[in-house]
Amino acid sequence: MSDQPSVIEIETAPNPEFAVILMHGLGADANDFVPLVPELRLADARAMRFVFPNAPEIAVTANNGYVMRAWYDILSFEGINRRVDEAGIEQSVERVRALVAEQNARGIPTERIFIAGFSQGGAMTYHAGLTHPERLAGLIVLSGYIPSEGLIGESLSEANRSIPIFAAHGSFDDVLNVSLGEQACEFAREKGCNVEWHTYPMPHSVCMEEVEALRQWLGARLAA
Repeated sequence: MSDQPSVIEIETAPNPEFAVILMHGLGADANDFVPLVPELRLADARAMRFVFPNAPEIAVTANNGYVMRAWYDILSFEGINRRVDEAGIEQSVERVRALVAEQNARGIPTERIFIAGFSQGGAMTYHAGLTHPERLAGLIVLSGYIPSEGLIGESLSEANRSIPIFAAHGSFDDVLNVSLGEQACEFAREKGCNVEWHTYPMPHSVCMEEVEALRQWLGARLAA
């Protein structure tokens, strides 16, 4: 794993005007969602840069200390919304902010940057997005959850209180129960976010109906 690049980038066309920073799930890597780009069929939309970062390799406590890519340590799979690695979350938030700043330096303003993620990457999307100090274009959360409502509440950003969010989850998810996605959605709505929520009859994965719904949601924001 360690010989992989820290980031994979794909541009839908030259001179991208928008960016999507998409974080993979626990134990996966940056390659995991690269196939999503052609499936979104954005060739006729405004040019985008997809940024797929690799999480660091760390020992995951709940997996008996097995070393894998993770955005933060999972202390226990029981009560996943209660015991969290706050220091690890904050370190990964800083990584996301550095990636946003890099896109800014390359000509894409923050208001044209989407933060996205699957599973643990979706958890990071909620946390990094809702606490980001500058207005973002939107958040995309696939089979995700909020790791700590209290931790987000302490540093909730006024700039992103009404941010649009695309959130989707499998109703047969046996890794992260759909109720965790529903709770996260409700939390974001209570804070003022504009959440578009979808469920699909699938396990902890992504389906084509979900990709099509995301394509429409993303396309509407690129055209706005």
